[in-house]
Amino acid sequence: MTDPTSELMIKLNRETSKIDWQALQRFYAQGAVLVVAADQDLVATAAAFAEDNTQHIASLLEKGLLQKADEAQAKTWLTEKCEVWAVVVAPWVLVQRERKLAS
Repeated sequence: MTDPTSELMIKLNRETSKIDWQALQRFYAQGAVLVVAADQDLVATAAAFAEDNTQHIASLLEKGLLQKADEAQAKTWLTEKCEVWAVVVAPWVLVQRERKLAS
């Protein structure tokens, strides 16, 4: 895993922001949106892409912790006017639904 204080992690963290799911529809239609599971670190996952860590990415895909956004999810998020955390690692847009904290 990438050191959280590395230049790459700091850069990706700065490039990560909340965005309305609706604003990502063009990228979803192109098949370029990957959903990162809520229990995974979005920035660390983006770093794996930037570093071309195919073994880690394959492991996430195999475990279902990373997947292409599907139609049902996209429709639900659009209906709910959902905000997601997003970071771009071309050609991909990695997104993660905001975690709800237990009260």
